[in-house]
Amino acid sequence: MADNVNSDVKGKTPSASQIEMTELVLPNDTNLLGNLLGGRLMHWMDIAGAMVATRHSNKTVATVALDSLDFRHPVRMGELVILKAKMTWAGKTSMEVAINVYAENMKTGNVILTNKAYLTFVALGTDCKPSVVPPLIPETDDEKKDYIEAEQRRNERLKKRAKE
Repeated sequence: MADNVNSDVKGKTPSASQIEMTELVLPNDTNLLGNLLGGRLMHWMDIAGAMVATRHSNKTVATVALDSLDFRHPVRMGELVILKAKMTWAGKTSMEVAINVYAENMKTGNVILTNKAYLTFVALGTDCKPSVVPPLIPETDDEKKDYIEAEQRRNERLKKRAKE
């Protein structure tokens, strides 16, 4: 119904919906080696991404894809996990969010990039069907580059899906 009508939807910039989320790695979050469980990190990344997509669309969102999650460095018990999430692309009903994850050793102050991923969300209307989202208006050169690269990732996903 009205949820699926794109009548003069005002665009938003990536900075309007970006978030930073911080978690402390506790014993229950770790494996036998004292490193953060990959599944726990993925859970936090999904939450951070959903917050950004919800802020952008002002709607309930569902995760539909996760692209290229890289595990570059372990995060250890007692470290802070800092998740920085920002919109990179918006289509008619779907949105891509880039999430960079950093580990901070609070004793030394050292901060290191540990993970990066792109998550795609679809906005849902009150009828739980895909719903129109505001366009994304990239402002900086980096945001414009991110937008183009996000479209390329989307096209690759669609090609892959068509082959299945």
